[in-house]
Amino acid sequence: MRILITGGSGLLGQYLNIELSKNHSILTLYHQNIRNCIDYNCTQTDINDKTEVSEIFKSFKPEVVVHTAAITNLSAASQMDPRLVYDTNVNATRNIAELCSIVNARLVYISTDLVYAGYRGSMLTENAKLIPTSLYAETKLMGEVKLKEVFTNYLILRAALFYGFGLNKKYNHFHQMYLNLKDKIPVKLFKDQFRTPIELGNAAAIIIHLIEKGIINETINLGGKERVSRFQLGEILCDIAGFDKTLLQKISMDDMPDLPKVEDVSMDTTKLRSYGIQLDNIEEAIKKIIFKDSFSASQIVKNHLL
Repeated sequence: MRILITGGSGLLGQYLNIELSKNHSILTLYHQNIRNCIDYNCTQTDINDKTEVSEIFKSFKPEVVVHTAAITNLSAASQMDPRLVYDTNVNATRNIAELCSIVNARLVYISTDLVYAGYRGSMLTENAKLIPTSLYAETKLMGEVKLKEVFTNYLILRAALFYGFGLNKKYNHFHQMYLNLKDKIPVKLFKDQFRTPIELGNAAAIIIHLIEKGIINETINLGGKERVSRFQLGEILCDIAGFDKTLLQKISMDDMPDLPKVEDVSMDTTKLRSYGIQLDNIEEAIKKIIFKDSFSASQIVKNHLL
């Protein structure tokens, strides 16, 4: 298939570049940092430039579009001009959906678990109440709404917290935690926010599986099978990598009043698993990424930072 990837230099996008290019013809889009897009058919663009994006659709004629591009950092989004966040996360999404409709392409939209109400209990299904508490989550939910107004040839994936190693100096919280613990630097971790994290490589593989199954007109929770806090995730990492657990410092969301409070957006993944997907538990996934191909953990991190 011809597959267009937006946000190709991001955390998830770089993994998608690697895996989708093995069996499909891809065009991957990046905005500022090229990262591993340089190794693939790629184009630099601003997804807010409707004319430029339209020309890309006309020339490449994608059959599938995986839309990962967004302003995703909660703290950064709250400090930015809300109009820019809205344009990037909402208007650009609607425009991409309209272009998909024109060329008859399927749209895979990466949303977030943060669209759910974080106080309504745990292991939420796709029908749970939606009350986003941040500008980022609000605009991601609005993106869902806008693309549904355009057509039904879509797949919405509400992604959980990603863990694992970022590529080419693109870091996530887990990666930075690993590096800090490796250097014996204390890390502060929430004890009272619960998610169902999923490893980046596993998430990319699942997305590809769902694309190849041709699923449309669905909203699916894209997460792991274990409900944990960030502190518990840190404990699991320490147990596997042999790091000093005393470096882990428990904090509460109340200690960071400027950060939107989301107590529990752990997700039920029954629907996801109904499509034949097997989910690793967190311990299995971390062992795979740290001890992959018999390399030491330090070598693995070095390879990811190149």
